Amino acid sequence: MNIDSRRILRHALGVSLSLLVSQVIDWPLSFLAAVFTTVLLSLPIPPPSLKFSFLFVVKLVGAVFICQALQPFIEHAPMAGVILVALALFGTFYYTAMGGDHMIGGFITIGLTLLTAVGSVNIDALIVVTKSLAKGASMAIFMVYVAHALLPDPPSDPSAAAGHHHPSYGKPDPREAARSAIRALAIVFPVTLLFLLTNSSTSYVVVMIKVAAMGQQASEDDTGTMANKLIESTVWGGIGAVIAWVVLSCVPSLTMYILLMALAGLVYGAGIFKGQGMHPKGAMWKYAFLTMLIILAPTVGSMAKGQAATDRFWFRQFMFLGIAVYGYLAVVVFDAFWTGKNKSKTA
Repeated sequence: MNIDSRRILRHALGVSLSLLVSQVIDWPLSFLAAVFTTVLLSLPIPPPSLKFSFLFVVKLVGAVFICQALQPFIEHAPMAGVILVALALFGTFYYTAMGGDHMIGGFITIGLTLLTAVGSVNIDALIVVTKSLAKGASMAIFMVYVAHALLPDPPSDPSAAAGHHHPSYGKPDPREAARSAIRALAIVFPVTLLFLLTNSSTSYVVVMIKVAAMGQQASEDDTGTMANKLIESTVWGGIGAVIAWVVLSCVPSLTMYILLMALAGLVYGAGIFKGQGMHPKGAMWKYAFLTMLIILAPTVGSMAKGQAATDRFWFRQFMFLGIAVYGYLAVVVFDAFWTGKNKSKTA
């Protein structure tokens, strides 16, 4: 079996298993396990080492404590709290743009946006989200090991022998990295600020995950077509979610749900991997699958609990499309006023 075919199968297997276990256990925000799993398995790298897993947990926990430390500022000194949140998000995007681990950067961004927005309204909800992040991340790492054990890379694969490293594209230019980080901040921070000012941010946790993913997508990709990719990933993810939702409305069962997500993992995975590395549009398809997942998974959870889910599903669809249009405009305006030296560079 070709290495890219093996990775596509492993991606579908890991995400579907993660969804199955999280649905069976059903802790709050359990779908985060599948979100983290797809981020981990959508990169053409070997399974994470024990050292990486330990550092990952330490950094994620560190981000959680940073967010909790920001809460007194947000509550009692709002202006200082807003500035600190902006600096924390910029630091995360700059870390990614400078060649830092995309997985860690993505997870910390999700943690920052969720914890900051939710914690500004309800400290009890903050504790719930903190526990859900920890459980989801731990489950994701476990499922990645399971998926690699069931579908390991062939011994002759060069990346398998190289260890846990990302492909090297040379040392990033700090000025260009700062530009990418500020552009990602222009997408994420205004929405984060909006939720900091509203009393219903706990109702929009899924929206914040999408916004955080868009920010990481912008910090990873500095090409001139970045704005179009934000729209493309949202549209293709939405199409997949609509197809799956229609099928589930006809056959509402957990088995059908897992099979549909496994099929989606194969379809989107074919656009993520190519040869020994990623497809030229791999990042776009990765975020398309992520979009499908975060639209569909929470809605299926609501349906399983007997709640009205159809309205929520279509509401999330329109919200995500609106956010993608905003992200598109933010990138276009930003690039018009701050042109980078490497607009033709590929991620």
